[in-house]
This record gives sequence, C-alpha cells and structure tokens, in this order.
Amino acid sequence: MNFSTLSQGISKAAGSPRTFFAAVILILMWAATGPWFHYNDTWQLIINTSTTIITFLMVFIIQNTQNRDNDVLHIKIDELLRATKEARTGVISLDHLSARELKDILKHYKQLGDAEGLEMIERTPL
Repeated sequence: MNFSTLSQGISKAAGSPRTFFAAVILILMWAATGPWFHYNDTWQLIINTSTTIITFLMVFIIQNTQNRDNDVLHIKIDELLRATKEARTGVISLDHLSARELKDILKHYKQLGDAEGLEMIERTPL
C-alpha cells in the first residue's frame, strides 16, 4: 500500500461523522477525568500532546488528498477543453508559467468576461 492510498483511506475515515463523534466522546471523557487528576499538568499534557500529534499528521494527509483532488480536477477540465472545438487547448499546459504570467492571462480572461457580460446585458430585453 502506498502513501497516497493510505492517505485517501485515512482522509475518508477522518471526515466521517463516526470519527467526529468518537473525538467528541474522547474529549468529554478527558474533561470528565479532570477532577480525578485534580486538573494537573499531566492531565493537560495528555490532550495537548494528542491534539498536536494528530494535527501534525493530518496536515500531510489533507495536503496529499488535496493534491490528488486538484490533479483529478485538472485532468477533467483538460479533457473538457480538449473536447470543445472552440476552446483554446493551449491553456491546458499553463502549469509551467510563473505567477506573473498567470495573472496576466487571468486579467485577459476577466476582460473577456466583462466584455461578454456587457454584451449579454445589452442583448437581454428587460
């Protein structure tokens, strides 16, 4: 099993209602034991250490899942661009451009959208 498959499984499990309720129950159990431990430093250290470790590991799981989802969306959009005759298929390979070049292209598309938006308003009867 590779990391990607493992992270997808963990991500699905972590995002389930069952996991959420289990976490709530664990926190309530921890809080309920406070008086028994006299709210000492060890009692607080248990929750602090646990949440820090879980958060640290979940950052990598979430990032891997987002990277995969982002790649899937890119592939789907690329396929739609390839299948549409009027689309400029040159935009499929924008990944290598700098942030400045991408901003320039985005500005161009915004101007196209603004111009088309005005045309649509002018053509639409009120």
